[in-house]
Amino acid sequence: MPVSIPVKTVADLHIGEKGVICGFTDEETSLKLLEMGCLPGCEIELDRKAPLGDPICIKVCGYNLSMRLEEASTILLS
Repeated sequence: MPVSIPVKTVADLHIGEKGVICGFTDEETSLKLLEMGCLPGCEIELDRKAPLGDPICIKVCGYNLSMRLEEASTILLS
């Protein structure tokens, strides 16, 4: 019987928590994110959240990037 490994996304991170990008769940959104520097293998850290939790600010490749939770939920972490 195959064992299911829980998948973690950027949307699941807590402030200050880090992860490494390992892939994307949405092809269209992934192209946009790749152009902004969210590349597989890059470390990502959740820096801030808006008061209601959306949008969020992440640190990736030496700069801060703001995005909606919907976009963050398509970035898979290892």
